[in-house]
Amino acid sequence: MSPVRFFSTVPLRSLLLVFAVVAASFSTAKTVMADITLSKLFSDHMVLQRQSSLPVWGTATPGVNLTITFAENKYTATADAKGRWSTSIVTGEAGGPFELQVNEDGSELTVGVANILVGDVWICGGQSNMAWPVSKALNPETEIEHSRNFPKIRLFSIERTTSPKPLDAFGVVKPWAVCGPDSVADFSAVGYFFAKRIRKDIEDVPIGLINASMPGSTCEAWISRPALDSVEEFAPLLKHWDESQEVTGPSHPANLYNAMVAPMTRFPVKGVIWYGGEANVGRGHQYRSLFPALIADWRKNFGQPNLPFVFAQLAPFQYLDRGEFALQEAWETQLKTALDVPAVSMAVLLDVGKMDDIQPRNKQSVAQRLAKLALADVYGIESASAARGPMFQSISNQGSKIRVAFSQTGNQLRIGETNPELIGFEICGQDKVFHPASATIVEDIAVEVSSPKVDQPIAVRFGWNLEVTPNLVNESGLPASPFRSDDFPIASEGKHF
Repeated sequence: MSPVRFFSTVPLRSLLLVFAVVAASFSTAKTVMADITLSKLFSDHMVLQRQSSLPVWGTATPGVNLTITFAENKYTATADAKGRWSTSIVTGEAGGPFELQVNEDGSELTVGVANILVGDVWICGGQSNMAWPVSKALNPETEIEHSRNFPKIRLFSIERTTSPKPLDAFGVVKPWAVCGPDSVADFSAVGYFFAKRIRKDIEDVPIGLINASMPGSTCEAWISRPALDSVEEFAPLLKHWDESQEVTGPSHPANLYNAMVAPMTRFPVKGVIWYGGEANVGRGHQYRSLFPALIADWRKNFGQPNLPFVFAQLAPFQYLDRGEFALQEAWETQLKTALDVPAVSMAVLLDVGKMDDIQPRNKQSVAQRLAKLALADVYGIESASAARGPMFQSISNQGSKIRVAFSQTGNQLRIGETNPELIGFEICGQDKVFHPASATIVEDIAVEVSSPKVDQPIAVRFGWNLEVTPNLVNESGLPASPFRSDDFPIASEGKHF
């Protein structure tokens, strides 16, 4: 019997009734399934932070009671008058896969998340250098193909968006995905290479990465408005933006925090890797307060007072329109933050990239250095001197010479491969005019500098002349950070925006 003949033998009224019942059943199923939701942070293939009491939250019909099951443990929650519910689960040691189920009591309605791993979750934050994808890093074809070997790395990306007010939930996201060629190509190269290096030393711990980066964004855009309002120094900056017609851009104070950070502050994480600051070059003096304010704000709002921050010092680049010594002042601010703020680590990138490229393609070296710092300072695996380059400590006058003492030298300072002689040092006398200086490593852990143009030097700078590539390294081959021993006024003082 042909379909036409079959339908022709059925009364039209009966057909309409059947279609109505089927349509109603689909409509009802869709409505019922919408009664319980989970935060967009929760999806198949996710990673939950190990050894934590971890909130799980979402929405449901107001007043209903829910049972949440994870790793054979049951928890309860009740949706409030606005339909919001939350509970906390215990994650325990690294492992998996697990399932998370949310059931409405007295109903067959269930919402589930599968293939969950318990491990360490890292936020990947910053500007374009953190956003830069694997597909545009060095050796992209090989890196993308080999990514299939790391299924215990999981990836989650937040849409690049802004909001004038803090949001309770994310807008558009790329849900958690297993690391592989289909998921890693457009993901943060620094983030992926960081996780791959971490996994080399801690194979038993899955790594989850949350990409929260925005090209061209300013530091103040990543800080909550209450935190900005609490610092008097930021008043001119806030006044400037409050009077501006631009209220949605990625440089407006708090806009990125509101949209891309606030919705996940309940979610425990292992730490933050950060590569940003380019947009604040030229405001180095203000950045001395902005960057520590960002760190303090995130720690407070995540409820993790010692949340580790592992960040990359900016790579060399000619910021020609930002003023003399603009980059050097930013370097100094970043170094000061690393030295003064607890649980903060800095990777030096003096030898990475090119002066005419603000986005170095060699994201592998950046990530390797961030990972070594995390392994040393967060996981306690690497030694501190093996993870960071020499750090300026103090100076002492030696007549016509200045001796510079360093920490994190390992057992020996060395001359890098870019030049057979030690370069990058300058000294000045009472006239405050700096001259290139000859430099010699002494006693393996200090450097003596001098210049025939300076009889009685009073200050030394390193890495402040962008025309030369400094080459002081430690025994691990990691470069020293640029620094200055003086406190002479700098060009960015009083510059607020």
